[in-house]
Amino acid sequence: MTTVKSSSRSRATAASVKENGVKLEEGLNPFKSDRFDAEFYVQSSCSLNDKEIKQLCTYLVDLKKASAEEMRRSVYANYAAFIRTSKEISDLEGELSSIRNLLSTQATLIRGLAEGVHIDSLSISDSDIFSVNGTLDSEDKEISDLDKWLVEFPDLLDVLLAERRVEEALAALDEGERVVSEAKEMKSLNPSLLLSLQNSITERRQKLADQLAEAACQPSTRGAELRASVSALKKLGDGPYAHSLLLNAHLQRYQYNMQSLRPSNTSYGGAYTAALAQLVFSTVAQAASDSMAIFGEEPAYTSELVMWATKQTEAFALLVKRHALASSAAAGGLRAAAECVQIALGHCSLLEARGLALCPVLLKLFRPSVEQALDANLKRIQESSAAMAAADDWVLTYPPNANRQTGSTTAFQHKLTSSAHRFNLMVQDFFEDVGPLLSMQLGGQALEGLFQVFNSYVNLLVKALPESMEEEESFEDSGNKNVRVAETEAQQIALLANASLLADELLPRAAMKLSSLNQAPYKDDNRRRTSERQNRHPEQREWRRRLVGSVDRLKDTFCRQHALNLIFTEEGDSRLTADMFINMDGNADEVEWVPSLIFQELFIKLNRMANIAADMFVGRERFATLLLMRLTETVILWLSEDQSFWDDIEEGPRPLGPLGLQQFYLDMKFVVCFASNGRYLSRNLQRIVNEIITKAMAAFSATGMDPYRELPEDEWFNEICQDAMERLSGRPKEINGEKDLNSPTASVSAQSISSVRSHSSS
Repeated sequence: MTTVKSSSRSRATAASVKENGVKLEEGLNPFKSDRFDAEFYVQSSCSLNDKEIKQLCTYLVDLKKASAEEMRRSVYANYAAFIRTSKEISDLEGELSSIRNLLSTQATLIRGLAEGVHIDSLSISDSDIFSVNGTLDSEDKEISDLDKWLVEFPDLLDVLLAERRVEEALAALDEGERVVSEAKEMKSLNPSLLLSLQNSITERRQKLADQLAEAACQPSTRGAELRASVSALKKLGDGPYAHSLLLNAHLQRYQYNMQSLRPSNTSYGGAYTAALAQLVFSTVAQAASDSMAIFGEEPAYTSELVMWATKQTEAFALLVKRHALASSAAAGGLRAAAECVQIALGHCSLLEARGLALCPVLLKLFRPSVEQALDANLKRIQESSAAMAAADDWVLTYPPNANRQTGSTTAFQHKLTSSAHRFNLMVQDFFEDVGPLLSMQLGGQALEGLFQVFNSYVNLLVKALPESMEEEESFEDSGNKNVRVAETEAQQIALLANASLLADELLPRAAMKLSSLNQAPYKDDNRRRTSERQNRHPEQREWRRRLVGSVDRLKDTFCRQHALNLIFTEEGDSRLTADMFINMDGNADEVEWVPSLIFQELFIKLNRMANIAADMFVGRERFATLLLMRLTETVILWLSEDQSFWDDIEEGPRPLGPLGLQQFYLDMKFVVCFASNGRYLSRNLQRIVNEIITKAMAAFSATGMDPYRELPEDEWFNEICQDAMERLSGRPKEINGEKDLNSPTASVSAQSISSVRSHSSS
C-alpha cells in the first residue's frame, strides 16, 4: 500500500513539473529568437497598463510559490531514496575497501611466492629426491606424491593463514603432524627434510596462534567469533593460554563498557550499584558460560575461572564501597548501605547457578562499611536521645502523631516522655534498616549495639533522679550530661515507665524483625537457615534479660534514694535508730500505741506512689506492684543490715525493754499489713521481717525475760494496724457501723505473726 501511494505521488509530481516546465518554456521563447531586441522588449513591456502590471506581478508571485512547493514536495518524495542510496554508497565503499585489502594481501602473497619466499628452506635437490626414492629404479625420474606434498604444503599453509581459514589450517597442521609421525616410524625422510618439515609446521602453528590471539584481544570480537578463536587455540595445544585469553577478552570488554558508566549523583548510589553489578556479574556469567562450553569442568580451568571471578568481584566491591557505601557509612545511612548491599548480592547470587558462590566474598568486603554505618546509626540514636533528655519535662504523653481510637491496643497507645518517644521511633527505624542485613550475620552485633545505646539512655534516666549516687564514670558514654532533673515523684516514676515499657515491650517487639530470615538477600541452604532460626530466639531472650537488668538498675537507684530520704534527715541523722525503741521503757506514761512515724511515712509514700503508678502503668500493673515491693524491701533490708542498730539492741548499755519490743513488733506487723493490703507483700519481704522479729526477740530473751509473756495477742496488733491504715489513707474506719472483720490484712498478719512466734518458741 505504501509503495502504491508513493508511486502515485511521484507520478503526480512529475506531471506537475512537466506542466510548469511547458509554461516556462513558452515564456522563454522570445528570448531564444535571433532577432530578439532587448530595447524593444523593454519598451513593449513598460507600455503595459497598470492592470496588466498587476496581473504580471500576481503571476510571478504564484510562480514563486509553486516553485517553492514543488521544491518541498521533491525533497520529501525523494528523501527516503536519498538516504537509502547514501547507505548503499557507504556499504559499497566498505566492500571496495575490503576488496582492496584482499587484493593487496593476494598481491603480497603472489609476490612472495614469485620471489621464492620460504622455498629455500624446503627446496629439494635432485640428490635428495633420489635418496628418498632410493628403492626406485634409477631410470624412473618421476617425482613421488610425498615430494610434491612437501613442496606444496608450506604454500598451502601460507594461503590458509593469509585468508584466515582457521579450520582448514588446523586440519592441514594435523595432517602435517601425521606425516611427520609416519616418517619417523617408517624412516621415509632423511633427517634434514624431516627437521625442515617440523620447523615449517612449528612456524605456521605459531603464526596461526598469534593470529587467533590477536583476534581474541580485539574489542569487536565477541560471542561465537571469540569462542571459535579460543577453541582453535585450545586445539593448537595451548589450553592454559587460550583460557587466559578468554578471560582477558571478557575483562577488556567489561573495562571498555565501564568507560560509559559514571557514579550516580543520588545520595545512596543505588542506581550506580545496580548498573555496575549488572555489568560485572553479567560479564562473569558469560565468561563462565564460555569457559564451560570450551574447556568443560577440568579442574585447572575451573580453578582459574574462580580466581578470576573472585578478583573481579573484589574489584566491584571496592568500586561500590568507594562510590556508594563510603558516604552512607560515614553518615550513618544504614538503609542506603543495606540497599546497595541488597542490590549487589541479588545480582551476585545469580552466579550460583553456574557454580560460582561469590556472595561470601562480597559479604566479607562489605561488612566493614556496613558495620561503620551500623555504629554511626547507633551513635546518632544515642546523641539524639541525649539531646532530647536535656529538655525532657518527664511527663508521659501519647506520641504527637498518634491516631488513637477508643479500645485500640496498638503500640501508639503507650505513654512515654518526649525523649523516650524519640528513642523508640529511631529504634523502630533502625530495625527496619538492619533487617535485610541478617545474611551478614550482623543480627547479634545490632542487638549488642542497641543494648549499649539503651543502657546509655538508662544512664541518663538514672542521672535525672535527684541526688543520684551513681559514679560519674558510668555516664561517660551517655553523650550529653546536661539532663533535666525529675523533681517530683510523678516525674521520677515516669522515668521508670520509660525504661520498663521500652525494655519489656517496645524494643523486644522491634527486635522480632530480626527473626524473619525471609529477607535474606540471597538463597542459602536450608541447614543454615534452620540453624540461624534456632539460635536467634535464645540470643534475643538473653538480650531481653539484659534490658531488664538495666531497668532493674534504674529501679534500684530509685528505691535506694527514696529509702535513704525516708531514713535520714537532710542533716544526715538517722530516723530509724535503736534508741527510739530502747527509750520507750523509760517513758511508759507517754506511750501511744501507733506505728512509728517513719513507718507511717513509708505507708503514706507507698500509697501515694501506688496512686501515681495506677495512672501511669495502665495494663502493666505488675510493674507497679514490683516497684512498690522493691521499695518496701529496700527499707526493711536496710534495717536488717544496719549493724549499728543491732549492736545497740543486742550489746548496748541499755537492753531492749518490753515496751520497746512491743513497739518494734507493732512496726513490723504494720509493714506486713499494709504490704499485704496493697498486694505487694513478697515472700522475700516476709522472710526478712520474720528474721528481724526473731532477732529482736532473741535479744530480748538474752535479758532473761520471756518475750511471749510481754507481747499481746495478734488481734491487738491487727486492730492497731488496721486503724492506722484507715486513718493514714483517709478511709472510713467502720463499714455499716462495724469494723471490716473479713479484711485479708488481718488474716495475713495473724498468719505471719503466728508463724514467727511458733518458729521462735520451737
